[in-house]
Amino acid sequence: MQLDQLRALAAVVDAGTFDEAAGRLGVTPSAVSQRIRALEASVGGVLVTRRQPCMPTEAGEPIVRLARQVVALEAETLRELGARTDPIPLPVAVNADSLATWFGAVLEAAADWPDVSLRLHVEDQEHTSALLRSGAVVAALTTDPQPVTGCAVEPLGVMRYLPVAHPDLVARHRAARGAVDWARLPVLRFNAKDAMQSDVLTSLAPGADPPWSQVPDSTAFAHAVRAGLGWGMLPEAQVGAALDTGELVRLHRREHRDVVLHWQRWRVGSPPLDRLTDTVRYLARQLRPAASRASRASLAAGPPA
Repeated sequence: MQLDQLRALAAVVDAGTFDEAAGRLGVTPSAVSQRIRALEASVGGVLVTRRQPCMPTEAGEPIVRLARQVVALEAETLRELGARTDPIPLPVAVNADSLATWFGAVLEAAADWPDVSLRLHVEDQEHTSALLRSGAVVAALTTDPQPVTGCAVEPLGVMRYLPVAHPDLVARHRAARGAVDWARLPVLRFNAKDAMQSDVLTSLAPGADPPWSQVPDSTAFAHAVRAGLGWGMLPEAQVGAALDTGELVRLHRREHRDVVLHWQRWRVGSPPLDRLTDTVRYLARQLRPAASRASRASLAAGPPA
């Protein structure tokens, strides 16, 4: 494996096409194609699909991870030698609710890092591990406690979700004796992968099939709940004081869902990635404590330098 071949592979996966990758590398598409073919010949398998967007094959996923690691280490080495280099890209997978709440503080911290450019991939926390496996990201917020090959994992904390709705919406959909009419009460979902509301319905009203609306943006989803478009499961951070002021009502006193977030990252040493990890670990103290004793100890540490 040669460095220019690994650079070409990472560029093709990032850009999605051979032509775009060639433009980023400053070479011809033919040169990119030749480098990819030579790399595939050296490992004995197809590494990337030839359709748009180009994606790594199962055999290509570990090679893409290696390519990103090599390119990142090269950039860090050049920086240590005093060479002027572009900021090191850190592609990271983040779930939408974290991005709309506590992870915003991570972005504020990263604004003071001139040597790093964050490239966020917004994905459901149950599916971010796939981005790590494919080599698309170097770190991810995930619910998966099992480390992807080549990665380290640690629990960060718990996001608690509450079933809430606008009081006027609930008042219009009361059943006998003032109970919530789950079969008629409109419900929201984030996207097709969002099963949280349906899980609650299965628990509280099996067979209920209420009308639903879809709002695939975390901030807009919370706004839709507050506006009365439907009920939904909101993180405590987005609920805030709305239950105390009466702006929202909790639909069930004991019902909630806890999502344990983990931080998975490459094991390879990288000062920018280490700095990001320290920052995420510290700012995740806003979450409910995770069950891990080691995690509680790490969250009690001071802010990263």
